[in-house]
Amino acid sequence: MATPLGALRRLVLAPSLHSVGFAGRKFPVTPTPATARLEMIPQSVVVGFEWGIENRGIAEVEQRLAMVEPEMRGFAYEGAAMAFTVRDAVRGHRTRELILGSGRPHFFLAYIGIGFAMARLPRPLWRNVLPDLSDIPFHPTMSWLAVDGYGFDRAYFDTARWVDRQYRPAPYPWDGHPGYFPRAVDQGIGRALWFIHGGRPPAVAAAVERFTEDRRADLWSGVGLAATFAGGATAKELGGLRDTAARAGYAADLGVGAVFAVKARHYAQFVPQHTLTAALELTGRGIEEAVDLADRTEAEHTGTDPVPQYELWRRNIRAQLLSAVVAPSHEE
Repeated sequence: MATPLGALRRLVLAPSLHSVGFAGRKFPVTPTPATARLEMIPQSVVVGFEWGIENRGIAEVEQRLAMVEPEMRGFAYEGAAMAFTVRDAVRGHRTRELILGSGRPHFFLAYIGIGFAMARLPRPLWRNVLPDLSDIPFHPTMSWLAVDGYGFDRAYFDTARWVDRQYRPAPYPWDGHPGYFPRAVDQGIGRALWFIHGGRPPAVAAAVERFTEDRRADLWSGVGLAATFAGGATAKELGGLRDTAARAGYAADLGVGAVFAVKARHYAQFVPQHTLTAALELTGRGIEEAVDLADRTEAEHTGTDPVPQYELWRRNIRAQLLSAVVAPSHEE
């Protein structure tokens, strides 16, 4: 049930649907049915945020989230996790309850929602934003998706600084690895480029190439994750994207993002056709093959390696992709 305080929080904190749309952000996107569908993703995040920031109880928020169509439901959970993280910064454990409850299938996106909240909280509060999710086997390895979410948010809402001027954030000791923080941010910026350019592969590739070379591998990985999870491009366009990345030496990095996207969709038990198409074009694998690749390359947690377990896992996937020949389908 919404409360007067909740209504005030919603009024002050929730962005309008127009303000997160491509026209509202003044992105260089030509409206098409495909971009309209892509635009529904940030709008679904806003809807989830509105429910989470306004309502008193988690149960009602979960009821509302259950009514969102399966393809968009994870994004609504993303927004709800963002709202609960903002509220938990003052008091509470809503985010943990949501993720360990009905949000468990969507915990990959819930991490990203935590990152969205980080973009609105001062750094001193970041040390408390990550709830205890030790019951989830991928925690804390995949918590780097929160940093990815932070990078996506900054690129999406402060594009001039983070994309045009290529701002680099200061390191932060996330999971004990401050040096990796900017790299995970770049993975989120790469995801944002997919939306900023409306899922048009030539424009997205050109945007990546405008960044300095040391950042491109992580940016390409973010592009692969967005293209596979969110959709928006045909098989032929995705094949062209892969070929462009290959010519620049980043086809495997693009594929790493695609594999993680497939893993997340599969874990949520809803894999749309565009995810299957992207998996085939960007990795040369079907859904089950991509999930198997992710599962058998997961790095063991040692606690002493100077590289985060998340990046070791990514490197293992990349090595497997480099050893295989991608066989594109180019199906429309």
